[in-house]
Amino acid sequence: MYSHTSPFTSFHNLVGGAIGGAVARAFAREGAKVFLAGRTLTKLDAIASEISAAGGVAEIAQVDALDERAVEEHADAVVAKAGSIDIALNAIGIYHVQGTPISELSLEDYALPITVYTQTNFITAKAAARHMARKSSGVILTLSTPVSQMPGPGYMGHSVACAGVEAFSRHLAGELAPNGIRVICLRSHMIPEAEAMGSHTRNVFRSVAELNGVTNEELMAGAAAGTLLKRLPTLANVADTAVFMASEQAGAMTGTVANLTSGFILD
Repeated sequence: MYSHTSPFTSFHNLVGGAIGGAVARAFAREGAKVFLAGRTLTKLDAIASEISAAGGVAEIAQVDALDERAVEEHADAVVAKAGSIDIALNAIGIYHVQGTPISELSLEDYALPITVYTQTNFITAKAAARHMARKSSGVILTLSTPVSQMPGPGYMGHSVACAGVEAFSRHLAGELAPNGIRVICLRSHMIPEAEAMGSHTRNVFRSVAELNGVTNEELMAGAAAGTLLKRLPTLANVADTAVFMASEQAGAMTGTVANLTSGFILD
């Protein structure tokens, strides 16, 4: 979550890894006061230190993104300090099973990403929207992947989770529009930098790569070759798009999915 006196005042960011950190740094460069929340303080502190070293302002708090009360209390604390929440992003990531066919997939492994990603986005959006509605403005950002539109095999739980986040974003946009709140979903393909930085995707992709008899690097090279642009998105691509989508330049956009798949999925 952010707060400041530039085009963006307060950015509230539930951080799970490389994407959340990249977006936080991008908003800080635009003058936003950044509030980073997550379970691992060492990750948050590293991002906050980078932002501070670059002249930005960031605060951190240890918050479980699946604890509704904790998230609501954190949102209240952000508003008490910053006066408002202008932008909220849920960027948490969890390890979940991919590459396993339905015949071998347990109910628990199928349900995990669906439960976590849909519930945490609901909790974050509800907490932020309550404050945004009071000033009749705000932007809620969500994250998805192209697997939301991909056929199988092997991505059942992840596919339903991403499709659910996109559906949630569209529905939320319709509900919050009368309050002046916009909702944008960012759909990114694999990001090699994130995997290299230790994102949870490293282990997720490793299991898929092993099932296909290739390395992570070969898996990503194949993914890049399957896009129209013959490359995968960068962290900067995602972060800069988030800033644009939250700005007044994109003020007429809501309920949409920003396609950052390098042409892998066409809308």
